[in-house]
Amino acid sequence: MLSRFSCLPAHDPAVRPSPSGRASRTVAGLLLAVALVTASARAASLEPPRGVVADVESQRFQLLDEATARSIAAEAYVWSWPLAYVHQCRVALQRVPSPGRSGGMPVAPLNRLSMLTDRASPQVRGVACPNQDVIYGFGMFDLEVSPVILQVPDFGTRFWLYQLGDQRTDAFADFGSIYGTRPGCYLVVGPGWAGTAPEGVAGVVRSPTRYAYCMPRIFFSATPGDREAALPAVNRVLAYPLDEFSGEMRSCDWTKSRWLPDLTGRGRRTVGATPETFLDVLAHVLDDVPPLPGEKPLYARYRLLLRSVELDPGLRRPVEEAAAAADRDVVAPLFQFRNVGRPLPAHWTTLVNGGDFGTDYLTRTAVAKSNVFVNRHQETKYYFLDLDSDGGRLDGRREYRITFPAESLPPARGFWSLTVYDDQHALPDAAGGRHSLGSRDSSVVLGEDGSLTVVVGPSDADSTPSAGPAANRLATPDGSFSLYLRLYWPARSALDGTWTPPPVHVDLARGDRSPPDRVAESRDVTRSRAAFQKMEVSLRYDDFAGSSNDSTR
Repeated sequence: MLSRFSCLPAHDPAVRPSPSGRASRTVAGLLLAVALVTASARAASLEPPRGVVADVESQRFQLLDEATARSIAAEAYVWSWPLAYVHQCRVALQRVPSPGRSGGMPVAPLNRLSMLTDRASPQVRGVACPNQDVIYGFGMFDLEVSPVILQVPDFGTRFWLYQLGDQRTDAFADFGSIYGTRPGCYLVVGPGWAGTAPEGVAGVVRSPTRYAYCMPRIFFSATPGDREAALPAVNRVLAYPLDEFSGEMRSCDWTKSRWLPDLTGRGRRTVGATPETFLDVLAHVLDDVPPLPGEKPLYARYRLLLRSVELDPGLRRPVEEAAAAADRDVVAPLFQFRNVGRPLPAHWTTLVNGGDFGTDYLTRTAVAKSNVFVNRHQETKYYFLDLDSDGGRLDGRREYRITFPAESLPPARGFWSLTVYDDQHALPDAAGGRHSLGSRDSSVVLGEDGSLTVVVGPSDADSTPSAGPAANRLATPDGSFSLYLRLYWPARSALDGTWTPPPVHVDLARGDRSPPDRVAESRDVTRSRAAFQKMEVSLRYDDFAGSSNDSTR
């Protein structure tokens, strides 16, 4: 029998519902986010009269005026950005002829996946924050076309996770060593599937949306030979349509994957809708993604916007202007890690609901913008840092130190890593040196007291003893950068907030000795945080949706 949180037995096609849709959560700032970009709009004006919404559903309605259309457009742009991102990924993958690699990352046609065979390289620019601790895979599924067989080989004692997510980027199944998932062939089905799993299927998991994605992460250490030892299992990580299932697990030599053209163009990152494509993509999103409990009034309002622009083309330009303002003033700042998630001491931030966003729309958009496809809280704990202990922007010309006391090393039951990313959230290119270290590295040197000090700075810094062991150094790019701490299978102290990362101190005696411009940066951070804290004072979703019977679960 599978563990309680893994997958249901093959004879039971139902699966636990997605953790999304907690209708009682706050609307994560969308209404007041709109107020930032359309200052003249009041929160109360964002909801058209209830009679108008009812008329939309019966095809009798009055057109929106320009002010209301702008307000709804700004709200819809922020709300739909992550869903549009997944939509754009799916559209790009429809051009892929066969599983392979593009831009250094795995790509495959719909209803299949592809695997890398080594850690991601600095040449990867198509996705944010690639991890150097795991072998990645990726695939997207159109479950209306066909259910998909997903193979889980026997990984032995190796740490592994498969992230299965819906178009909202919420996880809907538990696959991994932390769940005790058994090896086997599993069936991934869509929300309307009512078939019977064939013999040989170990379990059935149901996506709440037609389109879903799978991102396997297979750990390997820096120990010589461990990557090669992982490859036989990696070669059995496959996904394919149900009608190809023979009852037995298949294999593929992923080391022979084809290199395909860059899907996004010269390493450009996939983005959600642009202000110019926003309305077209929004229409697809509303059709493809069913509303969560409580979201029917929201869907009706967005359809009213689309219908009004269709019947009054003069509204298109002001709607696109409102979307552009929302992109500039709300979505773009969410790329900075200091604006993502929950603030912690020493200027770190963290997530508490990654992969389980529900109706926390602002955090969902922030993660999609800065670092999409994160694991759930209990699987991976993420900590982000843009600023040193004094509030100055991390700068690659300077040198920094972070010390984990012996009694306070990162509390991970699986493994942990600390990684440097440049100002585009990519691994530094041509910076020399290493950009990630962690518990997988046997060469890391602990102090006599058992503490761990990591030195972060230019790769051309001197190697005198005062610089610290070379194995404990991380190289930085020339410009600003961020630090990213991952705890795979975090311990309770990380999950409940008892443990937080230590401060990162700038060493003015080494590297560029000019003091950082903390004043200007402090104003920027204060302004950003104040804006987003203000967004959090939003209406509760049941108030937002009104007294409709659909407003609560």
